[in-house]
Amino acid sequence: MRTNIFTRTLLATATTVALAAGSLAAAATAIAAPATAHPAAATGAVTPQAVTNLGLNATEAKKVQRWLKTYWNYRNSIDGKLGTNSWKAFQRCLKKYWGYTGPIDGVVGKGTIKALQRLLKDSYGYRGPIDGIAGSGTKAAFKRFANAH
Repeated sequence: MRTNIFTRTLLATATTVALAAGSLAAAATAIAAPATAHPAAATGAVTPQAVTNLGLNATEAKKVQRWLKTYWNYRNSIDGKLGTNSWKAFQRCLKKYWGYTGPIDGVVGKGTIKALQRLLKDSYGYRGPIDGIAGSGTKAAFKRFANAH
């Protein structure tokens, strides 16, 4: 009888320890594991839209978008966010007149910035180097460009 009580006590203790250890392990895993992302429902491919206003506020960016709509086949909304489609339209301008040689992909990389700097140097007071870096001088000249349109 004593062996039976001892066995039950040992079994109960072992079960309690195992449950506690399992709960701690599950808690540690829950804390360490990132939350599961739930994909958005979509009927086609989803492409993130990068917004690169280069220091322009929404009002100034809308002026640029209106100019792009008038002259460079921009077909999206005038929302004050210079996203991929805004930059594709701008790249068409930069390709035709300002030495942009890259793809019309809406990515604001060094080539896009260099061509933009050439435009800004010609007519909007940019005095810095044509280096493809959108620093304070580039951003100030881009504001002048936006406010002129």
